[in-house]
Amino acid sequence: MSVLDSVRYWNVRRGLGAGFAAVVMAMMLAAWPAAAVEPDEILADPKLESRARTLSLELRCLVCQNQSIDDSNAPLARDLRLLVRERLVAGDSDADVMRFIVARYGDFVLLRPPFNWKTLILWISAPAILLGVGWALWRQMPGSPSPAGARTAATQPLTKEEEAAFERIMKRGDDREGGTS
Repeated sequence: MSVLDSVRYWNVRRGLGAGFAAVVMAMMLAAWPAAAVEPDEILADPKLESRARTLSLELRCLVCQNQSIDDSNAPLARDLRLLVRERLVAGDSDADVMRFIVARYGDFVLLRPPFNWKTLILWISAPAILLGVGWALWRQMPGSPSPAGARTAATQPLTKEEEAAFERIMKRGDDREGGTS
């Protein structure tokens, strides 16, 4: 069964709308493996090519930023793929190739940067933002505890003057509704 047949099945048999079919198609196309490595880049030695592919999956495309250089069609990603292959052909080990690339482009080029003082903000910012948003949402929920002594105007009882003013307003409203104005 092809992808289109699957979508038609769900669309017709399950009574789902065309919007659902479009979402399914988009998800399937997004999951399609990218083939950014061009034939002229592939090394003749299968072992070296396998090492190059493994290293390429660990390096970030500096243009796309969240794709590996193996998945990116950007010209800079192609240059990095060629550089990795060039270093492997020259006899460098995988660690030497990675050190060379990091020395040239910095830790940002790694899809999984090391945990050190230079990359601390990368590792801590996402959890900190998530915790902050969670805390703020929790504080906004009804019934969440408020700090001691922090009563808002809505929770403080009315003064005698405010109660009298409220009664006058309500009495005027009753008179208008009753037709005695």
